[in-house]
Amino acid sequence: MATDERPLEGEWALILGASSGFGEAVALELAGLGMNIAGVHLDRKSTLPNAERIQGDIRALGREAVFFNVNAADAEKRREVIDEIRTTCGASGDRRPVRVLLHSLAFGTLKRFITDPGLKTSGAGTPGDAVSQSQVEMTLDVMANSLVYWVQALVAGKLMGRGGRIFAMTSAGGARVWATYGAVSAAKAALESHVRQLTLELAPLGVTANSIMAGVTDTPALRKIPGAADMITLAQRKNPSGRLTTPKDVAEVIGLLSHPKAQWLTGNVLAVDGGEFVVD
Repeated sequence: MATDERPLEGEWALILGASSGFGEAVALELAGLGMNIAGVHLDRKSTLPNAERIQGDIRALGREAVFFNVNAADAEKRREVIDEIRTTCGASGDRRPVRVLLHSLAFGTLKRFITDPGLKTSGAGTPGDAVSQSQVEMTLDVMANSLVYWVQALVAGKLMGRGGRIFAMTSAGGARVWATYGAVSAAKAALESHVRQLTLELAPLGVTANSIMAGVTDTPALRKIPGAADMITLAQRKNPSGRLTTPKDVAEVIGLLSHPKAQWLTGNVLAVDGGEFVVD
């Protein structure tokens, strides 16, 4: 039961991308604050044990953990998850049990737009096939547009209401470029735009929405980007604190912003990076 000292006690958080990186850290942080966790992730047999470990860690904190190993961008799977959450969370009448939604889906194509060998390009990445239309559309659908569809489902299903918090993981790539990051960069820019629109439309319902722009963080998703080692070196050199951002840094900020007293903070792109972004 929620109290003034633990205002999130017994509430639910829905984490999209819960089995690694930011999703894992936020799930554990919010569980430590008393929240139950519904996690959506997509893991093969080889990586599934990590998702199972996270569920065990959440339960060890005395909280419920319900995880779904499905494609978060699949409309039918989304409906199934929402139906299961409604049953599990005990939604009824005016009860809106999902307090926090974190969108942390890192699945997209990492290809150049142009691969003409006669062009000189800066940044990392070995030229190969140019990105296709279907790859661009998939990247935007998973990493940006799916946020809108999940929020629609939560609101329509009366699972999120006043006091709700929406967080979407963006990056500096939403405004800057990297050789193979074009489609993902477009998705991050679209994601930030979606958050602004959701801010406008959800304000009358008492739901806030913010983009979280983490500094360079050594996660499995980062390691998939060609030239990631160079990005890490550059970030370590320019960050005023002399280190990379960690998933825990980001999770702790999201925990703070989930508090009822953060109600008036909405519609922002919040840099959680120790000052990295402001340093040239």
